[in-house]
Amino acid sequence: MGLVSVPEFWCNDVLMNAATGYRLGKRAVTRERTRRRILEAAERLYLGRWYDDVSLRSVAAEAGVALQTVVNHFGSKGALLVAVAESVGERIDRRRDEVGPGDAAAGVAMLVDEYEEVGDGIVRMIALEGRVEELSPLLAHGRAVHRRWVERVFADALSAARGAERERRAVMLIAATDVLTWKILRREQRLGRAAAEEAMRESVLALLDRFGSRP
Repeated sequence: MGLVSVPEFWCNDVLMNAATGYRLGKRAVTRERTRRRILEAAERLYLGRWYDDVSLRSVAAEAGVALQTVVNHFGSKGALLVAVAESVGERIDRRRDEVGPGDAAAGVAMLVDEYEEVGDGIVRMIALEGRVEELSPLLAHGRAVHRRWVERVFADALSAARGAERERRAVMLIAATDVLTWKILRREQRLGRAAAEEAMRESVLALLDRFGSRP
Protein backbone atom coordinates (compact mmCIF):
# COMPACT_ATOMS: atom_id res chain seq x y z
CA MET A 1 0.00 0.00 0.00
CA GLY A 2 1.47 3.38 -1.01
CA LEU A 3 1.58 6.47 1.14
CA VAL A 4 -1.20 8.11 -0.86
CA SER A 5 -3.65 5.23 -0.58
CA VAL A 6 -3.73 5.22 3.23
CA PRO A 7 -5.20 8.73 3.76
CA GLU A 8 -7.52 8.20 0.82
CA PHE A 9 -8.89 5.06 2.44
CA TRP A 10 -9.19 6.87 5.81
CA CYS A 11 -11.02 9.79 4.23
CA ASN A 12 -13.40 7.51 2.40
CA ASP A 13 -14.08 5.68 5.66
CA VAL A 14 -14.86 8.96 7.43
CA LEU A 15 -17.15 10.03 4.60
CA MET A 16 -18.89 6.71 4.72
CA ASN A 17 -19.44 7.08 8.47
CA ALA A 18 -20.62 10.65 8.02
CA ALA A 19 -23.09 9.50 5.38
CA THR A 20 -24.30 6.75 7.68
CA GLY A 21 -24.70 9.28 10.47
CA TYR A 22 -26.70 11.52 8.14
CA ARG A 23 -28.99 8.65 7.24
CA LEU A 24 -29.46 7.90 10.92
CA GLY A 25 -30.28 11.58 11.44
CA LYS A 26 -32.97 11.47 8.79
CA ARG A 27 -34.48 8.39 10.39
CA ALA A 28 -34.47 10.15 13.76
CA VAL A 29 -36.23 13.17 12.26
CA THR A 30 -38.83 10.93 10.63
CA ARG A 31 -39.37 9.09 13.89
CA GLU A 32 -39.81 12.36 15.79
CA ARG A 33 -42.30 13.63 13.24
CA THR A 34 -44.30 10.42 13.56
CA ARG A 35 -44.22 10.68 17.34
CA ARG A 36 -45.43 14.27 17.16
CA ARG A 37 -48.23 13.33 14.79
CA ILE A 38 -49.37 10.58 17.17
CA LEU A 39 -49.23 12.99 20.14
CA GLU A 40 -51.28 15.59 18.29
CA ALA A 41 -53.85 12.99 17.27
CA ALA A 42 -54.07 11.65 20.81
CA GLU A 43 -54.47 15.15 22.20
CA ARG A 44 -57.39 15.83 19.88
CA LEU A 45 -59.08 12.59 20.88
CA TYR A 46 -58.34 12.76 24.61
CA LEU A 47 -59.60 16.34 24.82
CA GLY A 48 -62.52 15.82 22.47
CA ARG A 49 -63.92 12.54 23.80
CA TRP A 50 -64.30 10.62 27.02
CA TYR A 51 -60.97 9.01 27.87
CA ASP A 52 -62.43 5.53 28.17
CA ASP A 53 -63.90 5.87 24.66
CA VAL A 54 -60.46 6.40 23.12
CA SER A 55 -58.36 3.40 22.10
CA LEU A 56 -54.86 3.10 20.68
CA ARG A 57 -56.48 1.91 17.48
CA SER A 58 -58.54 5.10 17.22
CA VAL A 59 -55.42 7.17 17.89
CA ALA A 60 -53.59 5.31 15.13
CA ALA A 61 -56.44 5.97 12.71
CA GLU A 62 -56.53 9.66 13.65
CA ALA A 63 -52.76 9.95 13.17
CA GLY A 64 -52.78 7.98 9.90
CA VAL A 65 -50.33 5.35 11.16
CA ALA A 66 -50.47 1.65 11.98
CA LEU A 67 -51.55 0.52 15.44
CA GLN A 68 -48.16 -1.12 15.94
CA THR A 69 -46.47 2.23 15.27
CA VAL A 70 -48.37 3.78 18.18
CA VAL A 71 -47.45 0.81 20.38
CA ASN A 72 -43.79 1.03 19.34
CA HIS A 73 -43.65 4.71 20.28
CA PHE A 74 -45.68 4.73 23.51
CA GLY A 75 -46.40 1.17 24.61
CA SER A 76 -49.78 1.66 26.23
CA LYS A 77 -52.76 3.97 26.37
CA GLY A 78 -51.77 5.16 29.84
CA ALA A 79 -48.21 5.98 28.73
CA LEU A 80 -49.58 7.87 25.74
CA LEU A 81 -51.85 9.86 28.07
CA VAL A 82 -48.84 10.81 30.21
CA ALA A 83 -46.94 11.94 27.10
CA VAL A 84 -49.89 14.03 25.93
CA ALA A 85 -50.25 15.57 29.41
CA GLU A 86 -46.56 16.50 29.42
CA SER A 87 -46.81 18.05 25.96
CA VAL A 88 -49.94 20.05 26.81
CA GLY A 89 -48.50 20.97 30.20
CA GLU A 90 -45.35 22.42 28.70
CA ARG A 91 -47.41 24.59 26.36
CA ILE A 92 -49.68 25.77 29.17
CA ASP A 93 -46.81 26.39 31.58
CA ARG A 94 -45.13 28.75 29.12
CA ARG A 95 -48.29 30.82 28.91
CA ARG A 96 -48.79 30.83 32.66
CA ASP A 97 -45.22 31.95 33.22
CA GLU A 98 -45.92 35.07 31.14
CA VAL A 99 -48.37 36.39 33.76
CA GLY A 100 -46.61 38.66 36.21
CA PRO A 101 -47.28 38.69 39.97
CA GLY A 102 -50.26 40.85 40.84
CA ASP A 103 -51.65 41.05 37.30
CA ALA A 104 -55.11 39.66 38.03
CA ALA A 105 -56.70 40.79 34.76
CA ALA A 106 -53.99 39.22 32.59
CA GLY A 107 -54.07 36.11 34.74
CA VAL A 108 -57.79 35.59 34.35
CA ALA A 109 -57.64 36.28 30.61
CA MET A 110 -54.88 33.70 30.21
CA LEU A 111 -56.79 31.12 32.24
CA VAL A 112 -59.97 31.58 30.23
CA ASP A 113 -57.95 31.16 27.01
CA GLU A 114 -56.50 27.97 28.47
CA TYR A 115 -59.86 26.61 29.55
CA GLU A 116 -61.42 27.41 26.18
CA GLU A 117 -58.73 25.22 24.63
CA VAL A 118 -58.57 22.27 27.04
CA GLY A 119 -61.25 22.85 29.68
CA ASP A 120 -63.93 20.49 28.36
CA GLY A 121 -61.44 17.65 28.12
CA ILE A 122 -60.17 18.25 31.64
CA VAL A 123 -63.72 18.35 33.01
CA ARG A 124 -64.45 14.98 31.39
CA MET A 125 -61.29 13.55 32.94
CA ILE A 126 -62.30 14.88 36.37
CA ALA A 127 -65.63 13.10 35.99
CA LEU A 128 -63.76 9.81 35.41
CA GLU A 129 -61.17 10.33 38.12
CA GLY A 130 -62.56 7.69 40.45
CA ARG A 131 -63.01 5.14 37.68
CA VAL A 132 -59.81 5.43 35.64
CA GLU A 133 -56.71 4.93 37.74
CA GLU A 134 -54.20 6.61 35.43
CA LEU A 135 -56.09 9.92 35.52
CA SER A 136 -55.66 10.53 39.26
CA PRO A 137 -51.92 11.38 39.31
CA LEU A 138 -52.25 13.63 36.27
CA LEU A 139 -55.15 15.56 37.75
CA ALA A 140 -53.34 15.82 41.08
CA HIS A 141 -50.35 17.28 39.26
CA GLY A 142 -52.59 19.75 37.45
CA ARG A 143 -54.10 20.91 40.74
CA ALA A 144 -50.61 21.36 42.20
CA VAL A 145 -49.56 23.42 39.17
CA HIS A 146 -52.62 25.63 39.51
CA ARG A 147 -52.01 26.15 43.24
CA ARG A 148 -48.42 27.20 42.60
CA TRP A 149 -49.59 29.61 39.92
CA VAL A 150 -52.18 31.16 42.27
CA GLU A 151 -49.59 31.46 45.03
CA ARG A 152 -47.18 33.22 42.66
CA VAL A 153 -49.60 35.58 40.92
CA PHE A 154 -51.48 36.51 44.10
CA ALA A 155 -48.47 36.42 46.41
CA ASP A 156 -49.22 39.86 47.89
CA ALA A 157 -52.72 38.86 48.97
CA LEU A 158 -51.41 35.66 50.54
CA SER A 159 -48.29 37.08 52.18
CA ALA A 160 -50.41 39.44 54.29
CA ALA A 161 -51.87 36.44 56.15
CA ARG A 162 -50.49 33.50 58.08
CA GLY A 163 -51.46 29.92 58.87
CA ALA A 164 -55.09 28.96 58.41
CA GLU A 165 -56.04 32.42 57.10
CA ARG A 166 -53.43 32.24 54.36
CA GLU A 167 -54.64 28.78 53.39
CA ARG A 168 -58.25 29.97 53.31
CA ARG A 169 -57.31 32.84 51.00
CA ALA A 170 -55.36 30.52 48.72
CA VAL A 171 -58.24 28.05 48.49
CA MET A 172 -60.73 30.83 47.70
CA LEU A 173 -58.53 32.15 44.88
CA ILE A 174 -57.95 28.63 43.57
CA ALA A 175 -61.71 28.01 43.49
CA ALA A 176 -62.42 31.36 41.81
CA THR A 177 -60.02 30.54 38.98
CA ASP A 178 -60.53 26.78 38.67
CA VAL A 179 -61.57 24.99 35.48
CA LEU A 180 -64.80 23.91 37.19
CA THR A 181 -65.68 27.56 37.81
CA TRP A 182 -65.14 28.15 34.08
CA LYS A 183 -67.42 25.16 33.39
CA ILE A 184 -70.20 26.63 35.51
CA LEU A 185 -69.95 29.98 33.77
CA ARG A 186 -69.54 28.74 30.21
CA ARG A 187 -71.32 25.40 30.04
CA GLU A 188 -73.90 25.39 32.82
CA GLN A 189 -74.92 29.07 32.85
CA ARG A 190 -74.09 29.53 29.15
CA LEU A 191 -72.27 32.82 29.43
CA GLY A 192 -70.31 33.91 26.38
CA ARG A 193 -66.55 33.81 26.52
CA ALA A 194 -66.14 37.53 27.23
CA ALA A 195 -68.89 37.50 29.88
CA ALA A 196 -67.37 34.46 31.56
CA GLU A 197 -63.97 36.16 31.69
CA GLU A 198 -65.54 39.28 33.16
CA ALA A 199 -67.39 37.28 35.80
CA MET A 200 -64.24 35.37 36.81
CA ARG A 201 -62.21 38.59 36.89
CA GLU A 202 -64.81 40.34 39.06
CA SER A 203 -64.85 37.41 41.48
CA VAL A 204 -61.08 37.50 41.80
CA LEU A 205 -60.98 41.28 42.25
CA ALA A 206 -63.74 41.08 44.88
CA LEU A 207 -61.62 38.60 46.82
CA LEU A 208 -58.57 40.79 46.52
CA ASP A 209 -60.60 43.77 47.75
CA ARG A 210 -61.70 41.72 50.72
CA PHE A 211 -58.10 40.74 51.42
CA GLY A 212 -57.05 44.38 51.13
CA SER A 213 -54.66 43.75 48.24
CA ARG A 214 -56.45 44.74 45.05
CA PRO A 215 -53.91 45.94 42.45
